[in-house]
Amino acid sequence: MEQNPKIIICDCDHNNIDMEKSVFDKAGCGFKWLHCHTEDEVIKECQGAVCFLNQYAPMNEKVFKGVPSLKMIVRYGVGVDNVNLEDADKYGVQICNVPDYGMNEVADHALTLMLACVRKAWLLGNRTKEGAWNYAESIPVHRLSTLTVGIVGTGRIGSEFAKRVKALGCKIIAFDPDYKSPSRHFPQDITYCASLDELLKQSDVISMHCSLNAGNHHMMNKEAFAKMKDGSYFINVSRGGLVDEDALDEALTSKKLSGAGIDVVNKEPLDHNSPLFKHPNLIITPHMAWYSEEAALELKRKCAEEAVRFLNGEPVRYPINHI
Repeated sequence: MEQNPKIIICDCDHNNIDMEKSVFDKAGCGFKWLHCHTEDEVIKECQGAVCFLNQYAPMNEKVFKGVPSLKMIVRYGVGVDNVNLEDADKYGVQICNVPDYGMNEVADHALTLMLACVRKAWLLGNRTKEGAWNYAESIPVHRLSTLTVGIVGTGRIGSEFAKRVKALGCKIIAFDPDYKSPSRHFPQDITYCASLDELLKQSDVISMHCSLNAGNHHMMNKEAFAKMKDGSYFINVSRGGLVDEDALDEALTSKKLSGAGIDVVNKEPLDHNSPLFKHPNLIITPHMAWYSEEAALELKRKCAEEAVRFLNGEPVRYPINHI
């Protein structure tokens, strides 16, 4: 690794960076792997860098001003929650992500959570371990083909989830605020709702597949859960910030929801004292929907390749902003 390379992996908690190294070595690019957590650490350790590979460390005006050589950041993942895009535009920093590396895995995980909730497999599996042997504890369970599944957001992952749910014979409806956008392609065999409220009222299962932004923070709040059908189910594999966790706790406590499956929370890891853990009909997985061995390697490869493209003056493949 070079002393003052143009590419710095400023923070990455993976066990190794063998894939990134192979890409950089092939391209003849030097790099350095660090474990910065704060803006100050990034500024101190990353002087001279042109490209960052970034996982969690905050990227904002302080960093952009403190590392004036920085011209590009590619994030390990889909979301760019930790990056201030306005600041990036102001300082001319190209921001990229990797939106397509784990879309099949996330769609599969959403389906897994949905089936485990609706079929009560999680609930009864745990009860059986406790010594119970009584299917009646699962009542009521409804035939999947009788259910209406509402999908919030039909980008890459939401569309893949829709394909899987369609195979079960469910009715599929969706809400996407960009549905009318001519630059987006949308599945043609889904009924789109004019509003989120319409989707909430009609769905037996709601699955979240949208990015987090200032306009939809805690969009699933007390009022939103109140509009859902009594006894419905809620799935979130997108971003924890979409959900008011106090409202989710209340919806489960009141039996408004028959169950829920979530892979993301507002602050990770979820505090072990969180009231959400008391609900036997809530499945919580540790932000692992994206993961398979194949997806993990694809993510690392695509992050490294995007940085190489930028340094070589080639068009980037996954721009978030347009510099």
